[in-house]
Amino acid sequence: MEREEFLSKLGIGVAAICAGGCFAACSKSDTGSPTPNPNPNPGGVSFNINLDSEIKNIGDSKTASGVIVVRLNGGNEVSSFTAVQLACTHAGTSINYSANQTRFICPNHGSQFSTSGAVLTGPASSNLKQYNIVIAGSILTVTS
Repeated sequence: MEREEFLSKLGIGVAAICAGGCFAACSKSDTGSPTPNPNPNPGGVSFNINLDSEIKNIGDSKTASGVIVVRLNGGNEVSSFTAVQLACTHAGTSINYSANQTRFICPNHGSQFSTSGAVLTGPASSNLKQYNIVIAGSILTVTS
């Protein structure tokens, strides 16, 4: 067998294997039912944010312990912040906050959630868990 013929047959074989395995593994699987993300911290959540040095501007966010905290308004009142689970309830992908749209968006399948975690657009069908916020001075505390 000539070298060129061998390389040609090898390339076809690799392409066939990849078409059967690689593309199938990368294809979107939609069973029609959402896959909820298990609680990443079943023992509960509790962490602090120093508002003098973190999330100082409207739209700023911080993630910790599977939670995303976002500053929605100026001032250090509880109503100026929101804290929801970081994992999308559809497939568990980390969500992002869009300050322009004032909502959370999943980059994986496009689910959108309000600032309180309510589903606005699917495929997610379950709301994000919302966490409790307490502010004492300049320390914001998030708990489950």
